[in-house]
Amino acid sequence: MAGPATARADALGVARERTDRLWHVAWFATLTWDFGYQSRRLVPPEVQFRYELTAPSGAIWEFGPADAEQRITGPAEDFCLLVTRRRHREDLRIEAFGADADQWLDIAQAYRGPAGAGRQPNQFPA
Repeated sequence: MAGPATARADALGVARERTDRLWHVAWFATLTWDFGYQSRRLVPPEVQFRYELTAPSGAIWEFGPADAEQRITGPAEDFCLLVTRRRHREDLRIEAFGADADQWLDIAQAYRGPAGAGRQPNQFPA
């Protein structure tokens, strides 16, 4: 994957600079966390997640209850690439703490509708 401030624009093969405007995508994904379950006809767990993401600027974005046992952490850029299903989980620096959070990383999507096949590990050049 490209450096912390850039990501590949897949269709054009060009680098794009990432900014803290990604906050909107990250925030939306934390609000719609159950879309991944819905698209697979799964029942979401009755727990809340804590998200601790590092913004491109270095700021820390926190969503969800501070005392939640299930946590997602990592770079906000990687989180956004995961929830928009632009990259495979294995290619990203996102960590889950707790079994429910770990499962969620495999099905996360910030949009309604079919999940599709998803990305393959190492599908895109670093």
